[in-house]
Amino acid sequence: MAYNIIFYFTDQQRWDTCGCFGQPLNITPNLDRLAQEGVKFDNAFSPQPVCGPCRALFQTGKYPTETGCFRNNIMLPSNVKTLANYIEEAGYQTAYIGKWHLASDGELEKAPTIDHTITAIPKELRGGYNGFWRTADVLEFTSHGYDGYVFDENNNRIDFKGYRPDCITDLALEFFDQRDPSKPFFMTISQIEPHHQNDHNHYEGPIGSKEKYKNFILPEDLKALGGNAAEEYPDYLGQCASLDENLGRLVERLKKEGLYEQTIIIFASDHGSHFKTRNTDAHLNGYDDYKRSCHDGCLHVPLVIAGGPFKGGVAVKDLVSTESLPKTILAMAGVDVGDAMIGENLLDVVEKKFPNRPNQVFAQISESRVGRCVRTEDYLYSVYAPGVNGGEAAASQTYADDFLYDMKADPWQLNNVVADPAYAAVKEDLRKRLLDWIEKAEGYRPSIVD
Repeated sequence: MAYNIIFYFTDQQRWDTCGCFGQPLNITPNLDRLAQEGVKFDNAFSPQPVCGPCRALFQTGKYPTETGCFRNNIMLPSNVKTLANYIEEAGYQTAYIGKWHLASDGELEKAPTIDHTITAIPKELRGGYNGFWRTADVLEFTSHGYDGYVFDENNNRIDFKGYRPDCITDLALEFFDQRDPSKPFFMTISQIEPHHQNDHNHYEGPIGSKEKYKNFILPEDLKALGGNAAEEYPDYLGQCASLDENLGRLVERLKKEGLYEQTIIIFASDHGSHFKTRNTDAHLNGYDDYKRSCHDGCLHVPLVIAGGPFKGGVAVKDLVSTESLPKTILAMAGVDVGDAMIGENLLDVVEKKFPNRPNQVFAQISESRVGRCVRTEDYLYSVYAPGVNGGEAAASQTYADDFLYDMKADPWQLNNVVADPAYAAVKEDLRKRLLDWIEKAEGYRPSIVD
């Protein structure tokens, strides 16, 4: 049986916004039900907490340093076989709706030299998707919390009015009116919420969010570190609640069409948000932002997979990386890409196929710094490249200690012990692990200095 596959992913959503991952307010009942039916990954981490690089990885199954898409404003290369290429070859009909962020090219923080940020994306820059298409390259440039536009597969502009996640979901549901029922389908719904609206410097929840979620409880890291969370969190939660409502609309449509039992749904986010609490060190490049660091506020993301073999209300405690999603999606479609993509088939983790599997993940950081980290169950260790601009360089030959957190003693990562002699042996072990990761991912072994 060929399963239909839906990848519903959000932008900048922390794992702890969801009830099934500990959010005390009841704002994600639809995702929580999927978690009860399928598999939730309690410790899922982003491999690159910036929109463009993470999306490039989702489309290629390769690290951003390998494809060259190590920061925003870099186009997806045309010489890499993509997820869409593989899955269409396997007989799947494809649909992509929402934010793309891989079709414009130029210097960081400057107007792109190849600019499709607010215009239709040419077919050759769509990463191999030949089917249903309702997309903007940079959705935050073509829309706000309310109202905006995308383009279809024939480059026609489609305007929408209403709250943005509702409208993106409306466009996705149109696919079911025109799909080919003789083929399985792979649909990506790339929502932009709960990303902040760049030109307004504000998280734009549905009208009334501030009142509805005024009794919010901040996560401990945000409570301790400040930033702008106290002001922005009610709207942020309103965005997350809307995303869940629209996930519910999607599930209801699948049931109405008689497709629910034949469909696997993946819910994830590209990265989280630290609400301007972390990137304030002097060695950064002037960023005071929401992501671009190795802290859990940026890297720890929600991940639920439900349907097909992902069933039973299983909670996976092992650390996993969303770098594995392309390989996993293709495995669901019956395509074994072997070593052509990084990561692992997440079903193998669920079924504990490899009991000696290393319980750790790796991430690359760009723009704010050139950084790397390794996260284990007990520790987070991160390095950065001194004096290197993360918007210009993808990697470095030399790194220096940035931070080390003891996750058992300090789960909210508030006490940096990287220079503490009591952790010297731990740091030495983590350094070796991190260097092994860099060598495997990037093909060379840099040096790390104190």
